[in-house]
Amino acid sequence: MKNKEEPKGWYGRGYLPHFDGGEIVQFVTFRLGDSLPKKVIEMWQTELEQDQISEIEYHRKVDKYLDGSYGACWLKDQSIAELVEDTLKFFHDEKYRLIAYVIMPNHVHILIRPSEDQGLASIMHSIKSYTSKEVNKILDRKGKFWSKEYFDRYIRDYDHFIRTVDYIHNNPVRANLVRAAADWLFSSAYHRVS
Repeated sequence: MKNKEEPKGWYGRGYLPHFDGGEIVQFVTFRLGDSLPKKVIEMWQTELEQDQISEIEYHRKVDKYLDGSYGACWLKDQSIAELVEDTLKFFHDEKYRLIAYVIMPNHVHILIRPSEDQGLASIMHSIKSYTSKEVNKILDRKGKFWSKEYFDRYIRDYDHFIRTVDYIHNNPVRANLVRAAADWLFSSAYHRVS
């Protein structure tokens, strides 16, 4: 019998606050370790702390930077993207319900509903630790693959849910990688129409 992990509510781990609300649907973004230079993050974090930008503006800046495909962009490699996608699907119905996802060149967006006995931090650890270990074997490298931090946002209502699915599916379009969401191979939008 599994031990039930109690929801933590709001808690902090590094730069970003996190919300673990049990079975509440969560939008999560996690990124490669080299996708955002530390000095850029620190500059934006300072602006946020000094109320020069809002939290929404902070996340827009991060998203725009990520969509510029900075860093090694290892997720462009089909074998690596497949590994990440297979891992997301493997944990579906065990740790969470996978509602939507997209694997971009240097980051991943997922929309999940955690299982009753799973905390968000535990879910993210499972995804990131397994894929990091396996990808490093593929790349014949050692060291950090993913950034320690991830961004999560709980879904507030039906409209927020629909907007989030649309945001996830259209991320490759906004980043000028494809013309239509369904054309991006490593996305739930692709698999819904293929």
